[in-house]
Amino acid sequence: MAEENKSFIVEVEKAREAKDDRPSMGPVYRTTFSNDSSPPPIQGLDSCWDVFRMSVEKNPTNPMLGVREIVDGKPGKFKWQTYKEIYDKVIKVGNSIRACGYGEGVKCGIYGVNSPEWIMSMEACNAHGLYCVPLYDTLGAGAVEFIISHAEVSLAFVEEKKIPELLKTFPNAAKHLKTIVSFGKVTPEQKQEFEKFELIIYSWDEFLEVGQDKSFDLPVKKKSDICTIMYTSGTTGDPKGVLISNESIITLLAGITKLLDCCNESLVEKDRYLSYLPLAHIFDRVVEEAMIWTGASIGFWRGDVKLLMEDIAELKPTIFCAVPRVLDRVYTGLQQKINTGGTVKNTMFNLAYTYKLHNMKRGQKHNSASPLMDKVVFSKVKDALGGNVRIVLSGAAPLSKHVESFLRVVTCSHILQGYGLTETCAGSFVAIPNEINMLGTVGPPLPYVDACLESVPEMGYDALATTPRGEICIKGSTVFSGYHKREDLTKEVMIDGWFHTGDIGEWQPNGSMKIIDRKKNIFKLSQGEYVAVENLENIYVQVSVIESIWVYGNSFEFFLVAVINPNKQALEAWAGKNDMKMEFDSLCEDSRTKSYILEELVKIAKEKKLKGFEFIKAVHIDPVPFDMERDLITPTFKKKRPQLLKHYQNIIDEMYKATNKPSA
Repeated sequence: MAEENKSFIVEVEKAREAKDDRPSMGPVYRTTFSNDSSPPPIQGLDSCWDVFRMSVEKNPTNPMLGVREIVDGKPGKFKWQTYKEIYDKVIKVGNSIRACGYGEGVKCGIYGVNSPEWIMSMEACNAHGLYCVPLYDTLGAGAVEFIISHAEVSLAFVEEKKIPELLKTFPNAAKHLKTIVSFGKVTPEQKQEFEKFELIIYSWDEFLEVGQDKSFDLPVKKKSDICTIMYTSGTTGDPKGVLISNESIITLLAGITKLLDCCNESLVEKDRYLSYLPLAHIFDRVVEEAMIWTGASIGFWRGDVKLLMEDIAELKPTIFCAVPRVLDRVYTGLQQKINTGGTVKNTMFNLAYTYKLHNMKRGQKHNSASPLMDKVVFSKVKDALGGNVRIVLSGAAPLSKHVESFLRVVTCSHILQGYGLTETCAGSFVAIPNEINMLGTVGPPLPYVDACLESVPEMGYDALATTPRGEICIKGSTVFSGYHKREDLTKEVMIDGWFHTGDIGEWQPNGSMKIIDRKKNIFKLSQGEYVAVENLENIYVQVSVIESIWVYGNSFEFFLVAVINPNKQALEAWAGKNDMKMEFDSLCEDSRTKSYILEELVKIAKEKKLKGFEFIKAVHIDPVPFDMERDLITPTFKKKRPQLLKHYQNIIDEMYKATNKPSA
């Protein structure tokens, strides 16, 4: 049987009672894999540039970055450039950056889908001490312009396709931005367009020549130097610029390495990784840094989600990272295949699944739980992910327990759920390979991360209770250096050296962490996007037919639903115009009413330029207003969200079921 009492954490500081307006704090824990608060220093390894430089010295001929060749309009094999070839180009890019007059401390934007040029631009910034500032538009139309202005970006590397988007940020962006480099070509019209704003734009090939006859010494870089400013979706208001130091990234890489070494799953040069999650986010950035540190290979997808499985089949990755939305798709696809495979195949699959899961629960490792079933039944699933995947890392939002359990059995690989924020350099907790009782959790803290829970009395969470629950707080070198130009916001979340995540966790007996709630009324959808629910309700309630609205979403779904109290007068007036003669209660139940209200919601969402995931996809119309009798609101008419969820749970489940159906 599996060891029930095994714990993966060790206490390093005692709990403390509430004092001076601060709530009580539970004990501080570290992973049992390392009792140190920071990794042993490595000679010469002080910056992200050293990560790359040392890997080039060790693995010059290893394939580093690959893209699929297009032969006669069809995608072919991956074509690779070695570590040394990439290094030589990075030196050229760096010399050209310096020849244009840019050096240490200058902010350099990178805008576009993942590509070798993205990595080369980033490494050139690392080499010369520029701050790498990823630009991305999923934060809404004005985000790129905001980031350029807020970070004072002087130089930007841009994917060819994104140049028209970049043009929309002018004239405002031109105050800081002076030089643009396209990852591809530049048209004469584009050159003229940018010249109007006194900007120079180069094609990639032109830029490589700019510093051709020049050579610049690389500045000395310190661990404490800022390496990148990553902007993270502001839950309300503008995006926040998270300052990440060299030390944060190096400590995280050391933590990942230590953990995998201890579990006999070390990263090796032969590992292959598919780069498709945005490099503009910390999750993919640190995984790619780990691949570079190892001397492994990174292949880039073609940028189309519909072709992702094809790219996987061609690359045959060994390490695969995903957000739950991607793994949900894999799960749904597999379920469909199983259900349409006929009775015999279906029965065989279910028997194999039950047998292997039973053995895993008894403590057997996934690869020895049922080698025969792996070969006969599950090898086809493994082949769908290219056939070589050994670790699947899921992050950015919680993965449903049933999906995680299913994939752990059928993919013949470790499915590891992790947790972290941009502010904690992505990885703070991660599940341990072959520990089936960590299902539904994000595992124990990574090496070199200290973690504890702080009580949240107003929500009834007590970090000192028998089952400790509270706000997850993190300390250590992986924690960010502050928000760019926002000391006020930094002080809100950094208290006594502890970063307060805003997420509510519960320690499990084995030392893993389970995420159970969010401190503020903010949550993530399954694709990893944050939703500030009160902000949305304030917008949607402006629709004249709505008296009151409660918007709901959770991390296991990718869209929002709502319960609405209609304005009786306005709704009856609309019904009269449309010859709908019926009682008010019946009117609220009528499908035409729902369609009408959804149309009105879409209208205002578009008008207020809300993002796609902030649109409401299904509504329930309740003729009875939210009231105190049912404990749905406070005496001051504030919504009681947990109570609303409890009251409408069945209706919510129905709405998700009905709306999810077509896309399954």
